[in-house]
This record gives sequence, C-alpha cells and structure tokens, in this order.
Amino acid sequence: MTGGFRPFLHGFILTLVLASAIAGGQRRQTPLRPDVFLITIDTLRADHVHCYGDRNIQTPALDALAKDGIRFAHAFTPSPITNSSHTTILSGLLPSSHGVTDFAIPLAADHATWAQLLKDGDGYHTAAFIGAVILDSKSLAPGLDRGFDYYDNFPERPSSASRWGRVERRGMDVVGRAEHWLDSHPSGPRFVWVHLYDPHDPYDPPPPYSQIYKDRLYDGEIAYADSALANFLDYLKRRSWYRNAIVVVVGDHGEGLGEHGENTHGIFLYDATTHVPLIAKLPQGTGAGKIVDAQVRTTDILPTVLDLLGMAMPAKLDGKSLTPYFLGDTSDRVAIGETDYPARFGWAPLRSIRTQDFKLIEAPHAELYDLQKDPSELDNLYAPGNPVAGKLDAILADSPSKMRPSALPDPKDKIQEANLLHTAMLASEDNRPDDARAALEEVLKLDPKSSTALRSLGELELNAGEYSAAARHMQQARETRPDDATTWLREGEARVKMGDFEGAREAFESSLKLTPGQTEARLSLGDVYLHLKNPAAAEDQFEAASLLDPNSIPAQLGTARALMAQGKTGQALQQLTPLTESNPKDPEIFDLLAQAYRGVGKPQEAEKAEAQARLLRQKNSE
Repeated sequence: MTGGFRPFLHGFILTLVLASAIAGGQRRQTPLRPDVFLITIDTLRADHVHCYGDRNIQTPALDALAKDGIRFAHAFTPSPITNSSHTTILSGLLPSSHGVTDFAIPLAADHATWAQLLKDGDGYHTAAFIGAVILDSKSLAPGLDRGFDYYDNFPERPSSASRWGRVERRGMDVVGRAEHWLDSHPSGPRFVWVHLYDPHDPYDPPPPYSQIYKDRLYDGEIAYADSALANFLDYLKRRSWYRNAIVVVVGDHGEGLGEHGENTHGIFLYDATTHVPLIAKLPQGTGAGKIVDAQVRTTDILPTVLDLLGMAMPAKLDGKSLTPYFLGDTSDRVAIGETDYPARFGWAPLRSIRTQDFKLIEAPHAELYDLQKDPSELDNLYAPGNPVAGKLDAILADSPSKMRPSALPDPKDKIQEANLLHTAMLASEDNRPDDARAALEEVLKLDPKSSTALRSLGELELNAGEYSAAARHMQQARETRPDDATTWLREGEARVKMGDFEGAREAFESSLKLTPGQTEARLSLGDVYLHLKNPAAAEDQFEAASLLDPNSIPAQLGTARALMAQGKTGQALQQLTPLTESNPKDPEIFDLLAQAYRGVGKPQEAEKAEAQARLLRQKNSE
C-alpha cells in the first residue's frame, strides 16, 4: 500500500464521482455515474484459476482483470448451491436472512435486490442474463428478477430437447445476449448481471477446450467460461465502456471434485465448495493490481458497490463494504457457511464458521479444523469442551445462522447416496431415463427407504406412462416422509391417469394441507371434483387457483366448466366472453364458449365459436 493511495481514492470518489457526494446530509446527483457489471461464474473454485495459483489452467481474462483491478485471495460464499449463493450476492444477506435456502423458494418482497437499489436509488437501467434455467425467475428462482428492467428467462416451451437452450446456455450465448441488450441501451448508467454457468456439471466444454483439457473437463469448462468473459470485456473496451465501469467477477460457489467424497456441491461446507475467486475493477484503474489477503465474504460485494456509488445502505445487511481494504485494512472477517440442501433428502442441515485460522462445522458429528496446519480439512480436532470450538460456536449462535441441534442423519454418512441422486437428476434432465433409474436403484440398495429415490423413481414411471408403478413408488416415498407435499401431488397425478379419482382427491387434498399455495394442485383437485360430479367443490378450487394466480387461464376455464356443470351457464358465458378478447388464439376458450352458447339457446353463436376453434387448431398445426 503506497502512502498516496488513501488521498487518491478519496479524491477519486469526490471528483470523478463514483456516484454522488454527501453534503449537509443531502445526496447530490452528479453526471459521472459509472456502469456496473456483475459477472458470476457458476461452480468456480478459486484454486482452479491461474491467477489464484493453478499453473495447469489458462484463464487469461480473469488474470488480466486481476491486473486491472483488486483481487481478493480469500473470499468465501456462505452457500454451496446456486440459488442461495446468487441471492446472497444480489442482496448482501445470508441465506438464513433472505430465506432462499433451496430451489424455487421465492425471495421475499421486503429484501431489496442489487437491481432494485440501483434502479430506484440512482436511475440505473438494469438487465440480467442467466446461463441456466435454475435461475429462471418464472420457475426455480422467483423474485430474483425484482428490479431488473429485463431478465432473460428461458422459454416456457423449449423448441428443442437438447440441453442447450432448454436447461443451459453456453457462455458465448449469454454474453452475446447481454451485448445485444447493451447495444440497444447505449446510454447509462446501466447495471448488467451476466451469469456464466459453464463450469457446472455435466462437464462438456466445446472445442478446442474439450481437447486441450480432455483429461480435466471441469478445467476445460472454466477455460471456456474465461473465453466468454474475455469476449464480454473486449466488447466493453471496444465501446469505451470498460475504463469508467465497476466490474465485479465472482464465483457463486466451488466444486467438490471428490474431496471429502463429494463429487459436486451443495451438501458440505468445506473450502472446496465455499472458497471462490473475487475480483473487483474500479473506474479509471484505481487500485489496479492490488491483492487483498484478508478473509472476506460474498455478502460484502453489494455493500461495497453501494459504498462506491455513494448510495444509502439498506437497513438490513449481513455484509460490510470492502472499501477499507482499498485503503490498507488487513483485518479478517468471519465467514459463515450454511447449507439446508441436505434437508431436502431428509438429512441434517449444516452450519460453519471460518476464521483464517480455524473452521467449525456444526453437524450431528461436529468438525473442527486448524486451517493453518490442515488446509485440506482432513484432521478433525473437535472434542466436547474444546475452547476454540466453544468460542466459534458462541459466535455462530449469536449470528442469523444459529441452528437447533438435529436428530437427522449426518450428511457425511450419506454422501454416496447424494452423489448417486445427483447422477440420476442429471440423467433425467438429459432424457436418459434408464441411466437415472439405474442410479436410483443403487441408492435404494444403500437406503431402501430413501424418499427422494422413491419419489424420483415414481416420476420416471409417471413420465413413462407406468401409472400404477408411479403411484406405488409415491406411496412408499410418502410413508417415509408424509410431510412432502410434492410426493402427494405426484401421486395424485398418477392416480388421475389410472382413473382412481377418489385416491387422487385424497392425494391432492393432502398436498394442499401441507402447502396451501399450490396453483397446480388446486387446478388438479378442481378437475378431480368435476370427475367426481361435485362441481361446487370444483368451482371453489378453481377460484382459489385464480386468487393465487389471477392470470391463470386454466383456472378461469375451470371455473367456467364448473359453473356449466351446475347449470349456471349464463355465469359461465360471462366468464368466457372476456377471455376471447384477451386470449383470441386459444381454441379451448372457443370450445367452451360454444358449449355455453348452446346452453343458453344460441345455436348460431355456438356454431361461430366452434368454427373459430377449428380455425385456430388448423393454424396452430401449420
């Protein structure tokens, strides 16, 4: 640290104005607000990046960015799964604070996102470009799009069965989409988030990386992602948008690669899956080439950007600005780790606390590691009464991550099952049901009562049209975990296909007792009630579905069918007529409209509606 860096940075913030000055308690707008670019690289271990010490891989874009910016040598994510870790980056909160501890859990409206804060607080134009459906805000990541003017979700009905475009996008595709948006929004200030998913398994890098790294395909994916990053940064430089921008590149979590028995990530909290690269490039090259050796957290990224922009901090943050490190601070920050992902399999969640010297992992079989002597975390020093463990446990107990002791199985005893379940999931995603079935059967050899394996087998049989077998597997799964609403739901779907409507009714009602806010279950139960000749109960379910999703066409059509089944054809007609205007290309609406017209004695109008339905079906088939 040179003696002139502190006044230079202060002068930089005040004169080049990263965002605004603070004067007399009033915020003063200034014209030179920098663009902000956040690039998250999924599943990126710090120790598999060249500038972090891996000499067996080439990552020239990351290396060059580190020379232009500030590299944090010891940055840690609190979560080893994509949704939770990204929500932390975008909110500055721990998973236990923001609540997104698994896939498809909505981000609560009272937690502000990076995009919201920059858009509402400083007029930024905002856009996000994701590399995997796992971050799709319409399905697996609800609420993550809050504050974004444009969020590049995946198509609801993919045109291809291929993985590419259906589940994942190559990095070059993602940055190409971001560049296209920037071309059409040339005026700043802009906040753009680019998510590169490539290092996530399955490891399938394109040529030439598949040949260069043929024996290390994970590294091949990293090298390819680095090339996509290079493309994006070169684009910013060509458009003269790079020098005055804030650019942050960070891994969301790492990858087990077999360490501690974990092939991928999500289950454990060892450094293999929590130590991530973090590089921040400031405007005008401020701090270029600096390396921060202190331990920091990904919760600190959002507060840092807000600090640099001179913006007010949200009332609730679990991180703190990193700007003191730009001015010479060397103190370490305590890093909290959390994973509730094991709980989805019926295993104990884990918590950890890490200093530069020690890590404590709270688990049914607790762990304590001396990181200076044992950086690979292989020699467990934990013993009841250990003073170091007691001190760390007290800090953890006073944090948002505090956790009650669990009587569930320790994930360490279940890691072989976890790897097989992950293998089955990938095979199912790739439309390889035989491979998925084989992996699930191996799980059941290890644990015949694995509810996850039984449910997954049931879903495979459901997709294959083996409805009786599907219902049997679902029933076995819920006998182990009767509180699993999804298992009840899938059993109901299987029983509908079997024609067992009483059994389906029981299954859907049980699912809704556990999780009332399921639109899908409400719609299914409404259909079942129609089959059971109980249209009044059906109407109740379709109306409940409409309350959950006012734009649901199936819910509105279901209500119309239930009304007609009760002889309330005029009310059904009132329900359907507006839908023909708002959804004029849906033949099912006109089919029902024709039935309603016949019910009120208007055959000519019914014939017109039937003709329109035939015409729409003909157009849709062309």
